[in-house]
Amino acid sequence: MPTTGDTAPTFTATIGTSDHESFDLENHLGNGPVVVAFFPGAFTPPCTNEMVALQEKLDKFRDADATVLGVSADSPFSLGAFRDEHNIEFDLVSDMNGDAIEAYDLEIDIPELGLYDIANRAVFVLDENGTIEYEWTADDPTNEPAYDEVLEAVESA
Repeated sequence: MPTTGDTAPTFTATIGTSDHESFDLENHLGNGPVVVAFFPGAFTPPCTNEMVALQEKLDKFRDADATVLGVSADSPFSLGAFRDEHNIEFDLVSDMNGDAIEAYDLEIDIPELGLYDIANRAVFVLDENGTIEYEWTADDPTNEPAYDEVLEAVESA
C-alpha cells in the first residue's frame, strides 16, 4: 500500500455523471493538493456520511486550492445518482475494473453483503507533484476519517 512520501499511483477511470466523462488522475496534479477518498459503496450509511462530510468542507478545501475526489467500485450510473441525491459537487470516480483500488492495495470483501473486491475506506492527500502527504486507511470500513486532519493535511501540502 502506498504511504506518506511515496509517489501516488495514477489511474484512469470514469466520472459518475450523466456524461460518463473519462477521468485521469494525472490531469488533476500540478494545480494544488488532491484529496482521493476511496469508499466501499454509494448509498450506504457510512459512505453517505463521508461524502456529505467532505461536501460540507468543500469550500475550505477549495480555499486551499485542493481538488476532492471520491472513488469507489460503483458504476458511473450509481455514482451519478448518488451525487445528484446528495448534492455532491466534487467528482465521484467509478473504478469498476478495480485498477485504482488494486494500485492502492485497498481491495476488501464483505461477503455478508455480497460485495467482493471493493475499496476499503481510505483517504490520501497528494501534493501538486503527486507525492502522498497524508494517508489514512480504515481498520473497519464503517469507520470514517478524521475530517479536520484531512483538511489540515491539505492546508499544509
